[in-house]
Amino acid sequence: MRYSLKQLSVFDAVAELGSVSQAAERLGVTQSAASMSLSQLEKLLGRDLFVRQGKDMRLTHWGNWLRPRAKRLLQDAEQIEIGFYDQHLFSGSINIGASQTPAEHLVPELISIIDTDFPEVRTGLEVKSSQGIIEGVLNYKYDIGIIEGRCDDNRTHQEEWCRDHLVVVSSAHHPFAKHKRVSLAQLEQAQWVLREGGAGTRAIFESAMVPLIPDLDVWREYSHVPVIRTMVANGHYLTCLPYLDVAPSIKRGELIALNVPELKMDRAISFIWRKEMADHPLLECIKREGHRMMKNHKLEMS
Repeated sequence: MRYSLKQLSVFDAVAELGSVSQAAERLGVTQSAASMSLSQLEKLLGRDLFVRQGKDMRLTHWGNWLRPRAKRLLQDAEQIEIGFYDQHLFSGSINIGASQTPAEHLVPELISIIDTDFPEVRTGLEVKSSQGIIEGVLNYKYDIGIIEGRCDDNRTHQEEWCRDHLVVVSSAHHPFAKHKRVSLAQLEQAQWVLREGGAGTRAIFESAMVPLIPDLDVWREYSHVPVIRTMVANGHYLTCLPYLDVAPSIKRGELIALNVPELKMDRAISFIWRKEMADHPLLECIKREGHRMMKNHKLEMS
């Protein structure tokens, strides 16, 4: 074997950051050392791995081919270096990307379980829209994603973690709040404040609503659920959000869940990961503990 793990580390960092200087800073080496490692790797492999565009670096066909294989080698090397304390205790680091609802209501508990039961596992977390998480998984930013709804990209695997449902809500002083049943015709006349495009919540809402009401009066779109909750609680808007996000406000009487019999908006919250990550021990650890956590929740509620 002629190439080194150091060269692969430089390659992977440049592929992620798109810059030799940023990769060098992350790895704690000089820019010239990083450039030399990358040049040596390309020379040994006999292929250009990047297209140079000024200071920006973009992967070539061969760079894209190498990326998942290099990533797996580096992850395996990390496991060897850190080691296992026994067959049940994992160690290493894993980056999690989660969309807003699971990030707020589910992932903190999951990370706490991992921290307690597997203290040598280091977890990173970033919160974005479901589409942003899918892109991050495909671009190697996240080792595992937790999203709302579906991911149809054939470069990924998807596994359902749990289910939740969306509800249409209004303020307590909204005219619809006093109705035992709200019709589609009434929804069509309402003013709406919704999650931004690309959010899993928005995708599920539109897939259910557009066939029934193709032209809603959407006044505002926001990425942050607290902003939407506050606007609806204080105004004359409707919104559609996951029940987990509005349950406390409903209990306090700030928001009212409207009964719209024609709308069924159940959905899955799922783990997603790149296909070449299959059987990775830390990924399997995260999924296994997540399923165990939900099973315990069901037992507590029964």
